[in-house]
Amino acid sequence: MNPRLRGLYFVTPDNPEGRRERVAAALLGGARIVQFRDKPVLGKPATLERRRQEALVLQELCRAADALYLINDDVELCAAIGADGVHLGEDDGDLSAARSRLGPKSIIGASCYDALDTARHAVAAGADYVAFGAIYPSPTKPQARRADLDLLRAARRELPVPICAIGGITPENAAPVVAAGADMIAVIQGIAAAPDPEAAARTLQALFPDPL
Repeated sequence: MNPRLRGLYFVTPDNPEGRRERVAAALLGGARIVQFRDKPVLGKPATLERRRQEALVLQELCRAADALYLINDDVELCAAIGADGVHLGEDDGDLSAARSRLGPKSIIGASCYDALDTARHAVAAGADYVAFGAIYPSPTKPQARRADLDLLRAARRELPVPICAIGGITPENAAPVVAAGADMIAVIQGIAAAPDPEAAARTLQALFPDPL
């Protein structure tokens, strides 16, 4: 397993306003991985050039903090800016094609929702990690399929790659998720909407003590 795929994984909120500041706060709090997620929001179209420029700014923050930097959905943007990798959902293209485009050193993660069999196929196709969720009700995706802690336990027993949990995770409810076997906890609003994003990130990252 890649030892860097462990710990707090901050996923950027859809609204670009204040996004840089939240990423900076998450990194100061100890986030080890950041995903640039940039879905269109009303009145704020995700133009290609704006996305590229913002992706580069956030990448510089991650490089300075020695954190991994992944791109949500967009293999071509990942390749264009030299990000560390990409995260793909079920409608975001073929994982094998992404591997061919990005090469063997890039990190590729796959959303597997509530299905262990989907994760098995992703691992066979070359995914570096798999993500399950929503673990809790998600304010970002209220209609998301739900994955329970038993699924995390089963995945941890069987799968040879790091496991990421996502969906409604906050400093208050994250501990059981880590105890169930999650190597990473992906958080959006649990940090972005917190009164003190840096403190929230620090609390979450503390669930992953450095190995002796």
